[in-house]
Amino acid sequence: MAVRRSVASIEEVEMPMDEGWWASVLADEQVYGENLLRSSGAKSTGISASVNWAKARQYLENDEVVKLEVYGFNRGGLLVRGEDIQGFVPVSHLVEMPCVPGDEEQRRQSLANYVGRILSLKVIECEMQSERIVLSERAALAGEGKRRQLFSTLRAGEIVNGTVTNVTDFGAFVDLGGLEGLIHVSELSWGRVQHPTDILRVGDPVRALVLTVSAENGRVALSLKRLCPNPWEALPQIYRPGDVVEAEVTAIMRFGAFARLKEGVEGLIHISTMSLPDGVKDIEKVMTVGQKVQVRILHLDAERRRLGLGLVRIE
Repeated sequence: MAVRRSVASIEEVEMPMDEGWWASVLADEQVYGENLLRSSGAKSTGISASVNWAKARQYLENDEVVKLEVYGFNRGGLLVRGEDIQGFVPVSHLVEMPCVPGDEEQRRQSLANYVGRILSLKVIECEMQSERIVLSERAALAGEGKRRQLFSTLRAGEIVNGTVTNVTDFGAFVDLGGLEGLIHVSELSWGRVQHPTDILRVGDPVRALVLTVSAENGRVALSLKRLCPNPWEALPQIYRPGDVVEAEVTAIMRFGAFARLKEGVEGLIHISTMSLPDGVKDIEKVMTVGQKVQVRILHLDAERRRLGLGLVRIE
C-alpha cells in the first residue's frame, strides 16, 4: 500500500525509543554469532569464514534481492546460506508464517518444512563485528530499490498509511509499501493492552505516526496511539479524588481488577477496596470482564499514568 504523507508537529513526537525498546523486537528471534555457530555446526572461527562481508554490505546498501537456501531453523526463525553469504530470517519476516501465539509443535513443523527451500530475501541488518546478518522475505516482496527509497524519504513526524502484515507478542508490523515498520505494543493504545491482537489483526489497514527512522539499523518505529489525544493529560482536569464514576471491567487478577473509564484510561481496583462475601476469595465469582461498575477515584498520577480505584458497587 502506498504511503500517504502529512506531517505532524514534531513537538508531538515524544522521545524516541532507545535500543532497549528494539531489543524486545527480536527477543525470541535473536541469533548472534554463537547461536548461529551452534545451529550450523560451524567451527569456532565464526561465520566470517563463509561470508563475504563486502558483498553482504552491498546487498544491504543497494537494497538487492538475493536467493538463499534454508539449511536449518530454531524457534526464532530460519538459517539460510548461499555462495557468499549466510544469515538468519526471523519468523516475523516470513511471508507464509505469521508470528501469532500457537502450538509449539506446529510452529516447529512449519519451520522444518522450509528446510531445503530457496527463498528470495533482502538483507535488513549487517553487523560484521557481532557476526550478524538478518534477512527478510517480506522486504523482498517490493522488489529492489523500494526499501532504500522509502528510507531516504521517510521522516519522523509524518503520518503514513499501511497494512498490518504480522502481529506478535511485542507489537504489529506494518507494510508501508516495500518497507515494514513496527508499532510496539506500548504504542498501540494509551490504555493497557493485554495482547496486540486486541487492537490490530493481519490485513487491517492502519494509519500511524512515524516516531523514528534508522536506515543504518533498518528500523522504522511507528505509533498508533499518538494520533489520538493523550487522555492522561486531561484526566486531572476532569476528576478529583473522591469522585464516583462508571467504569467497565477489562481484566481480573488475583490482586484485583482493571477497569476502564469512558476516556479510555484504565485503573486498578485493588482487592482491598472490595467488600467480598464471607469466605469468597475468588474475584471472578462476583465480577466478570465487561461488567459495568461504579468506582471511586482514590488517587490519580497522570505523570506516571497510575489510577487507583475503589469499588463502590457492581451494576
